[in-house]
Amino acid sequence: MDVVLRFGAPNKTDDDPDPWSTEVRRGTVRRVLAYFRPHLGKVALFVLVAVLESAVVIATPLALKELIDGGILKDDLGLVVWMACLAAGLAVVGAGLTLVSAYIAGWIGEGVGYDLRVQSLDHVRRLPIAFFTRTQTGVLVGRLHTELIMAQQAFSHLLMAATSALTVVLVLVELVYLSWLVAAVTAVLIPVFLVPWVYVGRLIQRRTTLQMDANAGLAGVLQERFNVQGAMLAKLYGRPDEEVAEYRDRAGVIRRIGVSLSVWGRMAFVIMGLMASLATALVYGIGGELVLAGALQLGTLVAIATLLGRLFGPITQLSGLQETAQTVVVSFSRIFELLDLKPLIEERPDAVALERGVAPDIEFDDVSFRYPTADEVSLASLEHVRAGRGTEEIPVEVLRGVGFRVPAGTLTALVGPSGAGKSTLTHLVSRLYDPVSGVIRVGGHDLRDLSFASLRDTVGVVSQDAYLFHDTIRENLLYARPTATEDELVEACKGAQIWDLIESLPRGFDTIAGDRGYRLSGGEKQRLAIARLLLKAPSVVVLDEATAHLDSESEAAVQRALKTALRSRTSLVIAHRLSTIREADQILVIEGGGVRERGTHDELLAAGGLYAELYRTQFARSESNGSPPDGNGSAPVRQVVREGGR
Repeated sequence: MDVVLRFGAPNKTDDDPDPWSTEVRRGTVRRVLAYFRPHLGKVALFVLVAVLESAVVIATPLALKELIDGGILKDDLGLVVWMACLAAGLAVVGAGLTLVSAYIAGWIGEGVGYDLRVQSLDHVRRLPIAFFTRTQTGVLVGRLHTELIMAQQAFSHLLMAATSALTVVLVLVELVYLSWLVAAVTAVLIPVFLVPWVYVGRLIQRRTTLQMDANAGLAGVLQERFNVQGAMLAKLYGRPDEEVAEYRDRAGVIRRIGVSLSVWGRMAFVIMGLMASLATALVYGIGGELVLAGALQLGTLVAIATLLGRLFGPITQLSGLQETAQTVVVSFSRIFELLDLKPLIEERPDAVALERGVAPDIEFDDVSFRYPTADEVSLASLEHVRAGRGTEEIPVEVLRGVGFRVPAGTLTALVGPSGAGKSTLTHLVSRLYDPVSGVIRVGGHDLRDLSFASLRDTVGVVSQDAYLFHDTIRENLLYARPTATEDELVEACKGAQIWDLIESLPRGFDTIAGDRGYRLSGGEKQRLAIARLLLKAPSVVVLDEATAHLDSESEAAVQRALKTALRSRTSLVIAHRLSTIREADQILVIEGGGVRERGTHDELLAAGGLYAELYRTQFARSESNGSPPDGNGSAPVRQVVREGGR
């Protein structure tokens, strides 16, 4: 019955720790119990209701005992009627208490789930961008959402097991009271079945972890294949037969694990059912002989048999909840694994805020940087890829001793070959990463001394690949400034040269942008991103090839808008277009992780160095041939609307 999950497992040596290990982390149960603390009042109420519910359970057999021994056998009709009514009343009260305990257990379980969900989402939000570049999105979403739902639902069921456990204890006490001999036989029989029960529980735990990993891996693949870019790539370059075969393999693993879990889960019920049947047979055999010998009354025997039903019912329920308990522990362990991943970039307690509305200068002082390794920022279990990490990852230094200054209110252009480190410099300015050594100052303050909120307000970024949410154009713009008025939205769109398009749409600002903005062309998305920047009105502007997707006409219009928008703001621009570079107050030529040349356009051309070479091979050709056409493969939104899209 053993199932081995191999999909997505990394290549590893025998000495490497296995990130896909099915062992639950130590201390998980203690940490789970800590989430009860904010709900101690509800827990106390639940315990009270559970005690009352269990008292009703053991009171009913006593009523039946009195009904038989004191009523039927003594021909006392009044007592028979009274005991029958009492048994019926206890049944009604027991049903009501069961509903109340279920409500309280659900409230506690949902509360714990809410606390853990909020804590997890807040923690992941604070993780560095390097975490998200390594993590497979579908796997992360599965852990934060699907697995958390499983744990939350199972958590409420586990609380109900407390009532069952209390009932078992009280029933055993009453059995001793009624017949110590029968209680002794029952007490000896239970451990015989508990040993295999524990063994089955361990098997269930291991398979539960394997099932979660298999589901997360498949979810990650589906996330990549079925977003709009993945679907387009699959249609253009995909190998349908091979991909379907991979889906079958992954789904087959999930099916085998599920079948195994079903069998071993049912095994727990079989063990408990067998125990109940054998114990009942023994009770009637031994008890019947005692009744015939006059050592035990008939009503007491019936009460004992009834109690056995009340005993093995909760035990069977507990055995069924064993799989649920393992699910809870495994799920919480995986969430705790994520919560224990420490953010590399954190706000200092004494962080200061930059003055708003004042363009600061930017200074790089002997800055060196390398991107963090996977072990520093991510979890192996969140990277379900065919090629594992293999050997230990060797960090590569991307920037080495970089030093330059961008005066306040000026525009600095970054040029250089691909992979030289230009984008890395802009990432450091917005503090997506921290340098390994050296200092970056904004307005004279070390970036690490500034509050996150202040930095977000100060620095505005437009990247080469603008991202839009699957929402209306209005909501995508308001993400930059939720309090913006309609007039401010219009003004920002006019400045980005996108207002004429929006005004022509049947639903205007309420037009849906589509997944990742794919209902818009590349140029239209870029101009909306620039409108979002203008709406935010930051003091520092970072443009990472922001006009790369624009046609010549749109680029000229947006350049005019940017020239106005960047006035009196400190700007750092990565550009492959000569029009942007000529406007720069200074140009930094980046190569090999350092600043190789610096100066104005004319100065660098006269120097005849790398910039002059780049100008001859790239910029001059772009100037003579014109800009590439607008678009990224998507139909412009006008066409989508004409074809009946929203």
